[in-house]
Amino acid sequence: MSKKIKPNRYKPASRDGDGVRSDSGASIDFCLKCIMTVAFISVLSLASIFVYDFITQSDFFNIKKIEISGTKQVPKEDLLKLAGLSCDKNIFGLNLFTIERRIVSHPWIQSASIERDLSARLFISVIEQEPLAIVKIENLADILINTQGSPFKEYNPQKDRIKNLPIISGLDLTSKNNQYLFNGPLFNSIMNFLKIDMAGNANKIKGDKNTGIVIDTHDIYNPSSKGQGSIKIKLGFNNFKAKLKKAKKISAYIDKNFPDRTISSMDLFNIKKVFIKTTLNDALHNNLEKGV
Repeated sequence: MSKKIKPNRYKPASRDGDGVRSDSGASIDFCLKCIMTVAFISVLSLASIFVYDFITQSDFFNIKKIEISGTKQVPKEDLLKLAGLSCDKNIFGLNLFTIERRIVSHPWIQSASIERDLSARLFISVIEQEPLAIVKIENLADILINTQGSPFKEYNPQKDRIKNLPIISGLDLTSKNNQYLFNGPLFNSIMNFLKIDMAGNANKIKGDKNTGIVIDTHDIYNPSSKGQGSIKIKLGFNNFKAKLKKAKKISAYIDKNFPDRTISSMDLFNIKKVFIKTTLNDALHNNLEKGV
């Protein structure tokens, strides 16, 4: 008689078909889940691509309105042409960073920012260069410098709509890191002069490496002239504010004590030792010529 084999109660037998899955069944389920996940992601990706293509290519999202702010020197039409923008462009198909770079490439534009909204409107905000002076250089075109003293474009009297900028001469361009600029003690002196309030009266600023700057200024130093004409003032390299205040005091003194004289030039290189040149005023000069 064969002996009945008892199952090992300490080692559960694997069973199929009675609620316990086999290893092969679990592997199949895992593979199916992976396939379904990949398929879902693929479908979602294709749908996203379709939606993106529809949004960025559909005429429905063409630009409805372009608003530009901050322009004074540059016509808005020129900016639109430079940026390659028109109302037949899809607003969501635009690369805003590329457009900003195109706009900033214009010499008058210091910086630009662009925004868009869901109503297909495009907002362009620019900051233009603030011109400080015109620099004349021998054998070169006149150059505009901004308030930081950096040259930013050649001056074009027909196109650049600017008035009453002082004209600087006596400077040279230098090259540094493949960029042309102005620097040195003389240029620094000129920039320091342009920062003071009374610098606005200067028409011309002539620089000299040895003697500093000489300005042609509106004739506010001869009260009888009522601001007409000009007067040369030698200022040197520094202490400009104090020197121009001294010039006003000299003007008042001459006007009070020598009313028949007109100041034609002042040398204030050394504020403690001032030289002035005067002439007979026009009325007295004319009377003397007539024999009065």
